[in-house]
Amino acid sequence: MKSNNLFWKLLIRILLLVAAITVAVFCYFSKNYNYIFALLLLIVYQVYEMYRFQKKTHDELEQFLLSVQYRDFSRYFDISKGDSEVRFLRQGFNEINSTIKTISREKEMQYLYLQKMLELVDTGILLYREGSGEVLWMNEALKKMLDIPFLRTVHSLQKRNPALHEAILSVKAGTSQVINLSRNLSIYKVLLSTTAFQTESIYFKLVAVQNVNEALDANEVQSWQKLLSVLTHEIMNSVAPISSLADTLKKRIGMEDDGSLLNDLEQGIDTIKNRSEGLIRFTEAYRNLNKITTLLKKEVLVRDLFENVYQLLEPTLEQKGIEMEIVLKNTNQSVLADAHLMEQVLINLVLNAIEAVKDKPEPLITLSAGSEGSRTEIRVADNGTGMPEEILDKIFIPFFSTRKKGSGIGLSICKQIVLLHKGTLQVRSKAGEGTVFVISLS
Repeated sequence: MKSNNLFWKLLIRILLLVAAITVAVFCYFSKNYNYIFALLLLIVYQVYEMYRFQKKTHDELEQFLLSVQYRDFSRYFDISKGDSEVRFLRQGFNEINSTIKTISREKEMQYLYLQKMLELVDTGILLYREGSGEVLWMNEALKKMLDIPFLRTVHSLQKRNPALHEAILSVKAGTSQVINLSRNLSIYKVLLSTTAFQTESIYFKLVAVQNVNEALDANEVQSWQKLLSVLTHEIMNSVAPISSLADTLKKRIGMEDDGSLLNDLEQGIDTIKNRSEGLIRFTEAYRNLNKITTLLKKEVLVRDLFENVYQLLEPTLEQKGIEMEIVLKNTNQSVLADAHLMEQVLINLVLNAIEAVKDKPEPLITLSAGSEGSRTEIRVADNGTGMPEEILDKIFIPFFSTRKKGSGIGLSICKQIVLLHKGTLQVRSKAGEGTVFVISLS
């Protein structure tokens, strides 16, 4: 509203000046010289008033610009004195100063909030200007980590910690690097993460320094624990049936010989020998599982694999009252595989099936094999509890288990061994209707 008043006042002054000049020109050409002198005085007065009006506006604006230049936003322009035009400008200047002070206060609060938040984190933060290396800010965590109270430039680290200085300068923005730092005669690992940004023509680099020594140690311990869990699981899977078979043979020796004792002992000892050799092969294979393992592949009859597994697990099956059925359409069907490792896979799958059917009234496990095109498919099926659809895609993940005492690594090992054979291991299951594991080999 006040700006409209100012506009109309300025417009009226201009119109009056134009009108006075027009009348003066008209009087001059009409040779009516009596009014020309008075009109000239009026014109001079109007020009002076316009000049004075512009001068006051210019002076007020100059004062405001000076306060902006020196960032003196606390200045107050008095609106109780002066002409209405000047009071209007002063009021506008005061409003601008008030807005700038509010924005500055909010920015300061945000800066303090961010600063306090970064002071609370355990990660060291360093902000410096690229080129000159001038350190603009560093938090307390970094000061404690490096045991320094102050850092003027990032190059000051060259004498204190050459490795850190070189890493900070060499790590590219957006990347990370783990380096060793030494402090108080001890060495620990830190993770450097950097990012870069630009304001106008100045480049800055933000460096985060995180102590990962404890995390890496914990991961190392956890990896060893998992490794021991895997090996223990697989060793127990083989040793328990061997122990059971040995116990059965021992009892058989105490019985009267009906002519079959020697044959049973021979088969039992062969089974124990083969499974022991298979356990050794498995341990060696697992040790190198993260490399390209050389498999001892040869043509193996599927019926031999099934018979070895059955002889090993027969005491366990009889003890739990579980029936095992072997179905072979072609008794001469063979696969190119490492016999010991493939037996380990079948043992794991059958043991899982035993767990699945143990509470069924008529538990049944079926080993079968057949051809699917140019590939051989070996199936381990059971009529157990089955698995819900939502966990089928998780059962091969290492250490995932649905059983309270399960380690969650048996199926993972099975899949890795099958993959080493360039084969596939798939599962088909439905809750309450049993499970089928299918090994497909070329």
